[in-house]
Amino acid sequence: MNILITGGAGFIASHISDAYVAEGHHVVVVDDLLGGVRANLNPKAVFYQLDIRSEKLEDIFRKEHIDVVSHHAAQMDVRKSVSDPKFDASVNVLGGLNVFECAKKYGVKKIIFSSTGGAIYGEQDFFPADEEHPLRPLSPYGITKLCTEKYLFYYKQTYGIDNVVLRYANVYGPRQNPHGEAGVVAIFCDKLLKGEEPVINGDGKQTRDYVFVADIVKANVLALHASGSNTFNIGTSIETDVNKLFHVLRDELFPSCPERHGPGKAGEQQRSVITARKINSVLGWQPSVSLDQGLRLTAKYFKQKASS
Repeated sequence: MNILITGGAGFIASHISDAYVAEGHHVVVVDDLLGGVRANLNPKAVFYQLDIRSEKLEDIFRKEHIDVVSHHAAQMDVRKSVSDPKFDASVNVLGGLNVFECAKKYGVKKIIFSSTGGAIYGEQDFFPADEEHPLRPLSPYGITKLCTEKYLFYYKQTYGIDNVVLRYANVYGPRQNPHGEAGVVAIFCDKLLKGEEPVINGDGKQTRDYVFVADIVKANVLALHASGSNTFNIGTSIETDVNKLFHVLRDELFPSCPERHGPGKAGEQQRSVITARKINSVLGWQPSVSLDQGLRLTAKYFKQKASS
């Protein structure tokens, strides 16, 4: 198949690109390299440096005869979305619509969309949340992801384009960007390797569902071959607090580092965990990398990167 991956030079999508190339597909990557990294690109993928909001996106669809779109390009910083919701919407909603309009015009059969399994549910009524949990996003980022899901429903109903929505939990692993507000695992790794003391927000007891990037890749491979349209959570059903992350990574990278806490972040969600029972039942997916194993693999990656 001819597969277009938006944001394909980024952390998650570059791993997916590698997997699709390994399966023998013709992979086309579109990325503006503002968040993505050229070194992440698979050498067998065709690369276009382009913003997904650009009118030139249509030229790529026309030239490459795309069958499937894996849509990962996004403004993905929750705090950035709060400080600049217009920009967040311009990328996540208008950029997404530009992709979908091209898909409609050039006969794309399926769109796989990376949504959010944390921000889309907001403060949860029950734990872990399934796909039927009320959708009450508390940030512009979560709102734009929900809005995009609704647009995909429209394109399916009106134009027959299948979609598979994957609501990711908190993804971590090699290639994650340690700079900025998102990605606590990468941020901790980066600081510990520099001999710096990471600051844990508040008491560190806020929990998230952490899923290793290789398991996210497996879900995307299954989604590529799935029939019809569906929405799936991709998570572990396990809550882990920030203190646990710090302790595991500290032991791997900087054992003498003291535990340091700072002020809590106003409005930060306290608990977030999702169940993947549905995708396990429908497609047979389940996470295979434990948190301890995944954190050690991630720490090893950052250690090697720092010494290279």
